[in-house]
Amino acid sequence: MPTEDLLTAWTALLHRCGTTEDPEPYGRELLRRWSEPQRRYHTPAHLRAVLGHVDALAGHAADPDAVRLAAWFHDAVYRPDRTENEQRSAALAVRALTAAGLPADRVAEVERLVLLTVTHDPAPCDRDGEVLCDADLAVLGGTPEAYAAYAAAVREEYGFVPEPDFRAGRAAVLRQLLALPALYRTPTARDRFTGPARTNLTAELDALQGT
Repeated sequence: MPTEDLLTAWTALLHRCGTTEDPEPYGRELLRRWSEPQRRYHTPAHLRAVLGHVDALAGHAADPDAVRLAAWFHDAVYRPDRTENEQRSAALAVRALTAAGLPADRVAEVERLVLLTVTHDPAPCDRDGEVLCDADLAVLGGTPEAYAAYAAAVREEYGFVPEPDFRAGRAAVLRQLLALPALYRTPTARDRFTGPARTNLTAELDALQGT
């Protein structure tokens, strides 16, 4: 999949944020990570989709560019056979953005946002967190066909997990999402995605449980 549009967006974003270094080499390194062979859903297509949703929701954010930076890093480290991917991704963001010369307060905000994707449960009035989480979870509110493709890609990423174990683990994730006080926090995403997302999640959970 061509990624030059993403590299262009990354370069412009880093320049807006005041980088003191050439952003292109690290942009290429990030895209290499997003294109690793173990990925089926967490690919450049997912990154592009999340960035598009961030753009659509940017008016709700306090610091839209911090949210965009967090989107770039939120799955930059992704190994389905390991835990702490979010923590590793956040640490990568701190190292890379500090080396790029970005202000410490913005780097800290990006780190915080990446770690928030562990739970997708931002605190009330956390406008940046709300935008990032809504953008990341927008896939849940797609058409039934798009959601089925997403769920199948996730299963492929966990192809090494035996079916009974995958069903149990995936069902736990779906229950956690359905138990959130709200799946979406921004008004735009809440109105657009909540109904379809709950329908999709419930249908998948029922299928996993054989009901």
